[in-house]
Amino acid sequence: MDSSLAVVLLLLCVSVFALSLVTYKIFTTALHKYQDHFKMNAETNLADMFIFIDPSRLLLIGFWVLLVSSLLVWLISGNLFFSVFLAAFLAASPRVVYSVLHAKRREKFNLALPDGLSSIAAMLRAGSNLSSALELMVQESRGPIQQEFGLLLREVKMGVDFSVSLDNMLQRISSDELQMTVAGMKIARDVGGSLAEVLERLSDTIRRKIEIEGKIRSLTAMGKAQGVVMALLPFVVGFAIAQIEPDAVDKFFTTYVGWGACAVIVVMELMGFWFIRKIVAIDV
Repeated sequence: MDSSLAVVLLLLCVSVFALSLVTYKIFTTALHKYQDHFKMNAETNLADMFIFIDPSRLLLIGFWVLLVSSLLVWLISGNLFFSVFLAAFLAASPRVVYSVLHAKRREKFNLALPDGLSSIAAMLRAGSNLSSALELMVQESRGPIQQEFGLLLREVKMGVDFSVSLDNMLQRISSDELQMTVAGMKIARDVGGSLAEVLERLSDTIRRKIEIEGKIRSLTAMGKAQGVVMALLPFVVGFAIAQIEPDAVDKFFTTYVGWGACAVIVVMELMGFWFIRKIVAIDV
């Protein structure tokens, strides 16, 4: 009987050891893949926005923020579910942060583009060639438009074809306004005609487009605000009920069924918010 118990314990120890090795192998493989993916995305996205930070240092900072935040939430709330959820959210947040930064930078570029094109058109009418006009515009500009057109000029001086440099800039910015500008400049160079007149018309068209988009954002601001309120309302009501009847709400966070219900609630809320955003989003 003792020998049978010893064999069972030995098999149990071997099974636990093997499971630990497999779990460690899966975890380290996933961690290395995440590190490589994070560094590649960080290097590409930050370079496109002219932000030069070492991806390894950024990964280290993000790791400590994730670890400290998760531990604080666990110590304050005493709930492992919230801590794991926050860690997963922070691990997936870099893509959202890059998207927001790209959108802000693209908006600044689009707002400055009409004035930049008008400046280039005026200098072309004054007798300057395209390279000189671009250089003067870059010197007088600030922000993303200065960085992008400055890089375009450096690429052209290094021997890159002008059309290829325009395509590279369009790949970094990826906006409808710049796409119209690139297409107009290519057509004017290939077919012929007054480039100054083309740029002036593009400037006027983009300025009108930005004005219409601003009016649409003003008209749809109420719908967007309603979407935010409707998405946050269940959580606010749930917090109020938790303060009034903590025993009734505590089962949401202490049982597996409650965790599943919380997951369903979060997914449904995100889907509803996404649908509302799609309804009020109008492309010009």
